[in-house]
Amino acid sequence: MNLVNYGIRSINGDGCPDIHWDNPIWQKAESLELANFRPEGSSHRPRTRAKLLHSETGIHGIFCVEDRYVRSTRTEYMEPVYRDSCVEFFVQPKRDQGYFNFEFNCGGAMLATQVLDPERTPDGIRKKRIFPEGIWNTVEIQSSMPKTVLPEITDPVTWSLRFFIPFRVFEFFVGPLGPVSGQEWRANFYKCAEESSHPHWVSWSPVDELNFHRPQCFGNLQFVK
Repeated sequence: MNLVNYGIRSINGDGCPDIHWDNPIWQKAESLELANFRPEGSSHRPRTRAKLLHSETGIHGIFCVEDRYVRSTRTEYMEPVYRDSCVEFFVQPKRDQGYFNFEFNCGGAMLATQVLDPERTPDGIRKKRIFPEGIWNTVEIQSSMPKTVLPEITDPVTWSLRFFIPFRVFEFFVGPLGPVSGQEWRANFYKCAEESSHPHWVSWSPVDELNFHRPQCFGNLQFVK
């Protein structure tokens, strides 16, 4: 399996880039493409791209999806948003303290945990920590779609989702990160829609089975000095 790499460039200040993919601030970021579709999915192959930037206080991210068969029915934190039209960012700041899964449906609802043991059990993930209030609600999310999309939009539609994850979210679980410039983390990016009329699963770094919780398949993130 070829290892993929992405460099996160820095921006000054705490102002967030907006939700527009072509915003001049987002132009400073490299674009990556999610092109590794799982064969278990339908014939729908939405083009999905992502960008990351970082400031002194956290990570800015944006997804742009050229989609069809779009739906969004979950509106609350920790609902199964992966069943809707969904984009996901899994990231591992420290190799010995699990990883974090941030999952966003196109309406902007989020599921996020720290995964300490990704082994599958009848109840789901074997060991994880749910973000307490005061942590999860510091993650900023903005979507170009309404919170609820039902009935499903079958015509072509391009939607985007922007997020900002403060570094203190990670530090709450793993301790001080120190200056991130020059650090290398591990990560993957995903797009899925389990309950769409045309279900699909696609990733940036390929996964070796229909399971996004495969940290051994993550690519590299480098915080550019």
